[in-house]
Amino acid sequence: MKLLYQTHSPYARKVLVAAHELGLQHRIEVIHHDTSPTRRNDEVFALNPLGKVPVLIVDGGLPLFDSSVICEYLDGLHGGTKLIPSERDARFRALRRQALATGMADAGIAARWEAERRPEALRWPPMLQGQLDKLAAACDLLEQEIGEAPSAETVPDIGGIALATALSWIAFRHVYPFAEGRPRLSAWYARFSQRASMRSTTLSGDTRD
Repeated sequence: MKLLYQTHSPYARKVLVAAHELGLQHRIEVIHHDTSPTRRNDEVFALNPLGKVPVLIVDGGLPLFDSSVICEYLDGLHGGTKLIPSERDARFRALRRQALATGMADAGIAARWEAERRPEALRWPPMLQGQLDKLAAACDLLEQEIGEAPSAETVPDIGGIALATALSWIAFRHVYPFAEGRPRLSAWYARFSQRASMRSTTLSGDTRD
């Protein structure tokens, strides 16, 4: 399999962390691609009409996108503990947290556009504040709900992977200080970040618009 990847994408990192957690990383060739809404990458567009990574080209040549679809595909390739639990309540808790994490990454990216990527004369402070408010509310909810991060011997669910990779990007880009005043969320993230899958997939690089 081939994974079209970007080293500073929270969504791409989510897929690669999942692959490591499932022991599938050695079956995937990772190919870095720079993408941006303002710079067309024809190789990516040829596989995903949205022009975004990650894209996984599976055996047989079918390109899969986005990160949630790719992670579900990878979850079906092994016989161990599933990232998406089969038990109903656990399944929807994991999927709910994945949805929250995806929304946090989306809000963080939108906030960064208004804070630094958009030409200064075109920035809209109310939009920036609205996105930061979403992040604050999401983190407040997580502070109430979060438990302990899974041990190194336990495979995390997809919600935990999505959350850790979203928070890692928010920290990497200095978008929002999610750890301030939230000791439970901060401790969870610090412990999850020590997992081998996270240490092997660190974020790096700058966006090229």
